[in-house]
Amino acid sequence: MALETPIYLDHHATTPCDPRVLDAMLPWFTESFGNASSVTHRFGWAAEAAVEDARERLARDIGAGAPREIVFTSGTTESDNLALSGVVRAAGGLAGAHVVTSAIEHPAVLDTCAALERGGCGVTVVPVDGSGRVDPGAVADALTDRTRIVSVMAANGEIGAIQSMEEIGALCRERGVLFHTDAAQAAGKIPLDVGALGVDLLSMCAHKLYGPKGVGLLYVRERRPRTRLEPLLYGGGHERGRRSGTLPVPLVVGFARAVELCLEEMPSEAERVTALRERLWKGLAKGLPDACVNGDPKRRLPGNLNVCIPGVEADALIAALKDVALSAGSACASASGEPSHVLRAIGLSDVAARASLRFGLGRSNTPEQIDRVAQRVIEEVRALRERGPGAGRRLRGN
Repeated sequence: MALETPIYLDHHATTPCDPRVLDAMLPWFTESFGNASSVTHRFGWAAEAAVEDARERLARDIGAGAPREIVFTSGTTESDNLALSGVVRAAGGLAGAHVVTSAIEHPAVLDTCAALERGGCGVTVVPVDGSGRVDPGAVADALTDRTRIVSVMAANGEIGAIQSMEEIGALCRERGVLFHTDAAQAAGKIPLDVGALGVDLLSMCAHKLYGPKGVGLLYVRERRPRTRLEPLLYGGGHERGRRSGTLPVPLVVGFARAVELCLEEMPSEAERVTALRERLWKGLAKGLPDACVNGDPKRRLPGNLNVCIPGVEADALIAALKDVALSAGSACASASGEPSHVLRAIGLSDVAARASLRFGLGRSNTPEQIDRVAQRVIEEVRALRERGPGAGRRLRGN
């Protein structure tokens, strides 16, 4: 007998492509399959027009000053790399330069900073408080006359923490330092306006907001100030010389459609998913009174819930919950085997971090599913506790 499809609660890792997005993309795979850089025939002209229409819509959706400020990439990881490395290298190189970031950034930012540091760039990692919030004052204190860029994510995908972007943006503008944000988890869930936030560079991707995998963007401010970038990829001069490579026209079209749908549905969907999150937490807390929420219980992404369940290793619990798809943290760091750097940054011990689960709620989830998940988690936690402390290792096959 085929296994029943698990209840999906890992929407921070990725989301299913919305059928409406797929419908928008399909003609560009088969009927209108031209290369957007082919300027000698109608297939190329149609593809170019579709890309530029998507660029214009995406620019409008995030409050960009002009469509040319949108650079298409393969995803947020590439956008983060391009933003940080591109700015530092364009400003005169790594030696003597300085970058400021936070302790809970995605590995795409932290690993890029580490690579810059190995090349001679100074890096200051600002700590966060127990709820995962960055103190704008700490960012201000970290700035020097050599600081080229500050990178602080808009919202964290593990504990859902939403940062004080306007304050950080204002202090960066006052000090003449560029401000970058990784908005992969925030985009489509909370309002984002690069002008209001004072952001000079913004990274995001489609697959976190019910669009296709393999496409992202980097917003690059071109006026007041003009942001200069050294490209990572060469060959063809695409994207006004900032990112060479043939554009995936169907994915670009789908990206724009996915963002529009998220913005249209954001108020009602945020309210609905927040209610489901609270329902899940109440159910878990009733059956597991020693469980606790990691991060701020209120100022977080609508669909995010990160819970520490003492006495149970999260990976053992996940292995037991075959009918629920969830995770212990970032998908991009899950293979490391190390406790979450985000949870350690907010003060959790390694033991508590390993006992924490991340629930990522989304469009497809229903109250009935949430009640079922709470019941199943409680059942498996009790069973693991009865088996004793070695049960987790036995379930993992170690």
